[in-house]
Amino acid sequence: MEKIRKLRDTHTTTGLGISGQGMDRRIEKKVSKTQLALFAVAAIVILAGAWWAFDTLAGGRSLTVNSQRIAISPVTTGTYEDFIPLRGRLVPSSTVYLDAIEGGRVEQVLVEDGERVQAGDLIAVLSNTNLQLEVLGREAAVTEQLNNMRTIELQLEQNRLAHKRNLVEIEYQITRLGREIARQRELVGKNLVSQSTIDNLEDELTYYRNRREVTLESQATDASMQEAQLQQLRDAGEQLQAGLGFARKNLEDLNVRAPVAGKLSGFNIEIGQSITRGGRLGQIDDPDGYKLNARIDEYYLGRVDLELPATAEHNGRDLELRVAKIYPQVKEGNFEVDMAFAEQPEGLRRGQTLQTRLTLGDNADAVLIPNGAFYQETGGNWVFVVTPDGSEAIKRNVRLGRRNSEFIEVLDGLEPGERVITSPYTSFVGMDRLSLNDD
Repeated sequence: MEKIRKLRDTHTTTGLGISGQGMDRRIEKKVSKTQLALFAVAAIVILAGAWWAFDTLAGGRSLTVNSQRIAISPVTTGTYEDFIPLRGRLVPSSTVYLDAIEGGRVEQVLVEDGERVQAGDLIAVLSNTNLQLEVLGREAAVTEQLNNMRTIELQLEQNRLAHKRNLVEIEYQITRLGREIARQRELVGKNLVSQSTIDNLEDELTYYRNRREVTLESQATDASMQEAQLQQLRDAGEQLQAGLGFARKNLEDLNVRAPVAGKLSGFNIEIGQSITRGGRLGQIDDPDGYKLNARIDEYYLGRVDLELPATAEHNGRDLELRVAKIYPQVKEGNFEVDMAFAEQPEGLRRGQTLQTRLTLGDNADAVLIPNGAFYQETGGNWVFVVTPDGSEAIKRNVRLGRRNSEFIEVLDGLEPGERVITSPYTSFVGMDRLSLNDD
């Protein structure tokens, strides 16, 4: 027993333990590299979320920006000049277009493009066989209508004469019978003629009197109806005559004449060319008068009115203009205006461009910031304001008013002396503040 106890103590001292104890030892688990990488990513995400939440609570989303790559401008006070710069193109003050009233084939071209013409000058001759045949057909229809009208007039006159002859005959018989009855009454008193003879004469007299009334009524009715028919024929004849006049005028219009005096342009037709009805032949421009045509951004459509003043520079002097016509149709974000010169300047030519300033309102003292590309992204509702130490730019809501090519009027939200970022905000739209550095 003593030997066994010693042996057990020996095993305990050496750490071997009792029999079977080594098989129950705890085995430590090993962690793989993949698990370590996943733990690291999760920790980074958690830290980033915590930083974003802290940053949002502290002042919103931010972005670090190189201050050398942005434009920073001061808020100032000054005189706001309410104008917009334009580039206008000289066009003739009046233009008359030459369109073919009737189509045809070009037979002659009597003037060249660019020549001056006088009102009424023959400039081209067209031919149109169908139109010539149409005129001949209208002339034949008018002639036939006139013949019909003459025939009816002759019938009317013959009917009138026939009724007149009948009335003459009836009046004669009434007169004759009246006298005969008077003579027969004397003979009846002497018992030389029977009463039946007088009765027969009186019956005949009554017949002719009734016949006269019927004849008069028939004459009036026939005259009224035939006169109405004759009037209809006259009206139809006048319409045919008018149609024939228009057809002859269209035929005459194949001889193209200048409607006004001026300079012929865009006149490029050739002999033998077929011109469609209503086709553009060219135009006649006023060679001495010009107006300025300019395109303006649709943003100003509600502010541009007739008679607004403008100035254009030419040969070192300012030319006075007024808005004469506004074309409200917007094309590609712009609309057009025509501006008339107060006095026609010399030395100008068609198509020449002039730099122009269109005045929209009176000058006024205001808080100003330079006009920049930032306006396109913000619409003038907010800007980035640089802190006094220049380390950050904070997003701030503002209210901006009128703007020209140089400045924007500040109505609320900015004070003179502050600085704002006026370069494009394309990369900053979602940010609330910018950290500025020189790196």
